[in-house]
Amino acid sequence: MPLSSEEVERYARHIVLREVGGPGQQKLKGARVLVVGAGGLGSPLMLYLAAAGVGAIGVVDDDTVSLSNLQRQVLHGTPDIGRLKTDSATDALGRVNPHVVVESHPFRLDATNAMALIGAYDIIADGSDSFAARYLVADACALAGKPLVTASLGVFDGAITTIRAHERRADGAPNPTWRCLFPEPPPAGTIPSCAQAGVLGALAGLMGSLMAIEVIREIVGFGEGLVGRLLVVDALSMRFETLTYAWDPANPITGENPTIRDLSIHAAG
Repeated sequence: MPLSSEEVERYARHIVLREVGGPGQQKLKGARVLVVGAGGLGSPLMLYLAAAGVGAIGVVDDDTVSLSNLQRQVLHGTPDIGRLKTDSATDALGRVNPHVVVESHPFRLDATNAMALIGAYDIIADGSDSFAARYLVADACALAGKPLVTASLGVFDGAITTIRAHERRADGAPNPTWRCLFPEPPPAGTIPSCAQAGVLGALAGLMGSLMAIEVIREIVGFGEGLVGRLLVVDALSMRFETLTYAWDPANPITGENPTIRDLSIHAAG
């Protein structure tokens, strides 16, 4: 479907970019992106995806808005306290851009629903706040052959990478998976949660915006993305460092002898 005259004006600053142009904006309009988590990372991510004109944005989150969220979760406001985050997100994104379809999934992503939900979208962006969710999403994307943009937050630090585990590099080697980078989650309780340790609110905005750039890049196809690279941000010293990582033939999901062939490893015991 062609862009309307109103959309041409709305996206004018994208369309004049040589790397995006009209064809790139059409790709954005036709794209379907699933965002896992409507919190600190998902908030700026979805705002910028909506502003950019991504045609359909799915949001999966089973939480409600609380007062302590508002220091960093800019998608929500004080009047939204007590509301489902998916409802608040739908309203906020509609205010940003009425041309975007928001698909609300007000439930927790788990081993029983992840494959079907992820399979309905072109790109997955994971802004979840638990290791269990992060490994579930990464494994599901690897099994479903879906690209994944995933980021995490620490107290004053963050990290982001893009994973296309279903594809190969130009030299024929497989692209790495999340488990090539982090084979197993850390033991429970070894890393404090956001509620326990705190987090700089503006850092969530920075990392969520970087996620939006990566998702838009994946849709339009410009520049060099973060496949096989982990961008680490240290807000205390304001340093950005990029680490490279490669496919591990011993990884359990796309390795030479895979042991993860479905999501049963993530089923509740």
